[in-house]
Amino acid sequence: MVNFDLNPTERAAINQEVFQSLETFFENTKYFSVAGQLNIEEVQAYAQQYDLKESVDPMTVIATAIEGLKKYAVHSPHPKYFGLFNPRASFLSTIADYITAVFNPQIASWSNAAYAVEIEQFLINEFGQKFGYPTNAIDGTFCTGGAESNLTAMLCALNECFPNFGVEGIRGIPKKPIIYCSGESHHSIAKAAKVTGLGVNSVVTIPVDADLRMDILLLKQQIKADIQAGHHPFMVVGTAGTTGAGAIDDLTEIGKISKAHQLWFHVDAAYGGAVTISSEYKKWIKGVETSDSITLDIHKWFSVPMGTSIFLTNNKHILHQTFGISTNYMPKDGDKEKITDPYIHSIQWSRRFNGLKLYLPLAVFGWKGYAEIIQHQINLGNALRAGLIKNGWIIQNDSKLPIVCFSHPDLETATDGVAKIVNKVVQSGKAWLSVYPIHGQPTIRACITNFASTLEDIEGLIELLEAYRIAH
Repeated sequence: MVNFDLNPTERAAINQEVFQSLETFFENTKYFSVAGQLNIEEVQAYAQQYDLKESVDPMTVIATAIEGLKKYAVHSPHPKYFGLFNPRASFLSTIADYITAVFNPQIASWSNAAYAVEIEQFLINEFGQKFGYPTNAIDGTFCTGGAESNLTAMLCALNECFPNFGVEGIRGIPKKPIIYCSGESHHSIAKAAKVTGLGVNSVVTIPVDADLRMDILLLKQQIKADIQAGHHPFMVVGTAGTTGAGAIDDLTEIGKISKAHQLWFHVDAAYGGAVTISSEYKKWIKGVETSDSITLDIHKWFSVPMGTSIFLTNNKHILHQTFGISTNYMPKDGDKEKITDPYIHSIQWSRRFNGLKLYLPLAVFGWKGYAEIIQHQINLGNALRAGLIKNGWIIQNDSKLPIVCFSHPDLETATDGVAKIVNKVVQSGKAWLSVYPIHGQPTIRACITNFASTLEDIEGLIELLEAYRIAH
């Protein structure tokens, strides 16, 4: 019979080879191309080179996999990757992933993985306090990403506002349910509406103001109009750091409106919520403490591997009301007054111990260490803005977060000028940027997400942009 464990000698050799190979990449990431040129047929042929009929030497297959990831992927750990919220994972968080894989704890019931469950609960309580929730009201769960966290929020809102939803579903809602979010909100809100069965037409998009924040006056008017039309508004989503331009909605005002109309107030703080750990910058998300729930993606600004998110709420009963289920096969040996089984507390049932990826680096470096990383990236964002302006570029978004959307007068008169510059930068392999429209006009978007990025990397990006602009 096949020995899936291999033998100790083989395991030792593989561990040594793999860790050395990964260490080489980890230490020398900046010397790789940020993104390579992809040929579909070539990539498919490389991925399908083993026919799965005959056994192959394990080191050969492992080496092939590592090489494939080197050649055929955008290297988000690269210090000149200025793209989406895909940061370099810290070393300790990657070790946590390895530890978790070896022990493979089953986080469904408390008694099967007591330490893992308590670590995650500890982190949930700590972050809840950082956001300003009352200590005795904090609850939450780890999720796979912001999409699951936002879906969890919508399900909680439905169960809170429509108490029979868990039994009757959408058929038990007599009036059309309405959710509000801004035109800059993440599309996972619309996806959540599809998943819950509400449909995307239940999501009403509120236009944004000149600073790309939800227009508060229009929100008030829309709620009034929907109520007069016989609909049932039940949820509003504010965003703390929009994906495109880093806008932060007026959370304080949205909170007041939500309370006045008894709406579930959810804050999608997947990215920008990280500033809550900074005594200097947490004021940027003032009002988040008035929310009913929060999404915080740990795999964004906290530099851990995909995918790790936290859903937080100040409603102690809602997760159990939303996800509680009775079984005759799950362990029932826990003290229900003191512990909670995760499977009756979240969308997932069997799931990975994601909390260790955050716990290890946070325990080692503390809040202070993470605050320094946030300060470092904010400083780099400010340096990028200053350097671009010095060279005649125009900053098109008004965000304090290290997301910079910009253009240049030379590109505004050219067809697809912005897109062409971005394509040249990406194709060069020297950096990675994206295009994002601001008020309908394309801009170049750069987001600093990497703790290893330096001022030299920022200066190098500006030099690269200038070179392509002049050549353009």
